[in-house]
Amino acid sequence: MTTLGLIGSGLIGSALARLAVAHGYDVVLSNSRGPETLTELVDELGDRARAGTAHEAAEGGDVVVVTVPLRAYLQVPVEPLAGKIVIDTNNYYWQRDGHLPELDAQTTTSAELLQTHLPTSRVVKAFNSIRFDDLAVDGTPAGTPGRRALPVAGDDLEAKDRVVALLDQFGYDVVDAGPLAEGWRFQPDTPAYGQRFDADSLREALAAATRD
Repeated sequence: MTTLGLIGSGLIGSALARLAVAHGYDVVLSNSRGPETLTELVDELGDRARAGTAHEAAEGGDVVVVTVPLRAYLQVPVEPLAGKIVIDTNNYYWQRDGHLPELDAQTTTSAELLQTHLPTSRVVKAFNSIRFDDLAVDGTPAGTPGRRALPVAGDDLEAKDRVVALLDQFGYDVVDAGPLAEGWRFQPDTPAYGQRFDADSLREALAAATRD
């Protein structure tokens, strides 16, 4: 049985936890306020869910989702994530996160920052381009005509394949945008961000993305 660890249990984290439990996964939830603040969500999710610290979620997850405000990425524990697949849902909003010069200068991407912070983890960018309320309801079985597609990016092909399989289980086709350096193609203010596309339309949107 695979366990999904969640570092961050806000809107996206909670939606992913519900999907994971619905598809037979165990989940370890965490947030910045402490396990005791997650009692209501754990009770809702049932026996497959438990709350812990960020370190415990990192340690307990076979695959771990980092879904925290980008300004907090340096607080993500490093050691317990060594060798693990880490799904990065983060987006850069300077109004919330403060200015990060390397992102403002477009010399790197938010996912590459997390990968640098987690040098021995295998980071895959995913779930950042869909609204949390859409995530809960837009999934459909494989082969459904017009099935919604979501983009991923990552440098480790095996890790990316694992994440693609997870998205398929959760009800989504997947378009591979390439390495982490291409993650900007589906960040906020790009054609692919927040839109309901099937795979062909998503590919077109990713190709149409430009940088200032």
